[in-house]
Amino acid sequence: MTQTVVVLGGAYAGVSCAHRLLKYTKPQVKDLKVILVSKNSHFFWNLASVRAVVPGLLKEEQYSQPIEKGFSKYDAETFEFIVGSAEGVDTVGHTVKVLTKDGERVLSYDHLVLATGTRTVNSDMPWKSNGTYEETAAALAQVQSKIKSAKHIVVAGGGATGVETAAELAFEYGKDKEVVLLSGDAELLGGDSLASNVAGELKKLGVQVRKSARVEGSAELPDGKVEVQLQGGDKILTDVYLPTMGLVANTEYLPADMLTDKKFVDIDEFYRAKGTKDVWAAGDIVWKPRASFVLSEKQSAGVAKNIDLALKGKPPTPVKTIPMDVLLVATGRSRGVGRLGPVKVFSIMVYMIKGKTLGVQQLPGYVDGSAF
Repeated sequence: MTQTVVVLGGAYAGVSCAHRLLKYTKPQVKDLKVILVSKNSHFFWNLASVRAVVPGLLKEEQYSQPIEKGFSKYDAETFEFIVGSAEGVDTVGHTVKVLTKDGERVLSYDHLVLATGTRTVNSDMPWKSNGTYEETAAALAQVQSKIKSAKHIVVAGGGATGVETAAELAFEYGKDKEVVLLSGDAELLGGDSLASNVAGELKKLGVQVRKSARVEGSAELPDGKVEVQLQGGDKILTDVYLPTMGLVANTEYLPADMLTDKKFVDIDEFYRAKGTKDVWAAGDIVWKPRASFVLSEKQSAGVAKNIDLALKGKPPTPVKTIPMDVLLVATGRSRGVGRLGPVKVFSIMVYMIKGKTLGVQQLPGYVDGSAF
């Protein structure tokens, strides 16, 4: 009798979990079938989105590759890829309702993995894969086009995405384009211990940083320029406005009792959704302790291991991620700031680990499973 694992989400956590189950569990659990559901037909390496918005720096295949091709080694009895969005989960009936271009499908599962992540509040911004491949590609192309012709650019949001975006733009264009970074907080990175280091790097690049400058709204004017309104009444006129703040969990399809007060999936130490025995979650959708590429990878590996144990009739083990809080922020294509726990690391280390490529060389391995 077939044992089916349905994985929802075609990004870091979902794709890696599916590959691990097929690669390591399937040889021992012969009747295993994995169904991967993704709204986007392509794996979008969003870590590189801050560089991808700069015209001409990256080719599309460096940050976006088709998911299904990476699973072509598996037959239809073993694996199925569905381009669609989850619309509902019935934990009693063990079913997931999925909407595809051909209509609605109802999938039955023995185990379910929730890895649908988060999306940006502003769907026009390509920091995350907010929709289909076509929608994400169109959003990115539109931003690239606007940046190419702009003389003045406002980046809003003093978190890592905002800092990295402003740094990439300033590194590429220097004095040819004026780059302004708005931080709603009094310090960058929410006051993290790296705040002053980041401010110093941005100053070297010529980025104009305005702190305690919280955006209230924006409006596109008839001439194509954008008016950015700040709390307190100040207004900034710019050619391009790039908001980076605000992430929302993609959990609207889940029962309310499965979620925290902030709408993330509520999990136990095994990364199992609380109140269930066969629903698991990993990645940004759990926000534990925050969104992170490294954390998503560790969580996904832990969930795959626990499903493997469950399929073999064994109890799960607590999922361990990393023993310290790691934060690495690229500041252009030659430097960066970072810390391992409370210990700050040299700029060249951040550049080598993250800023040099933003990890795009890992994308093929994630797609075809050779990275795991």
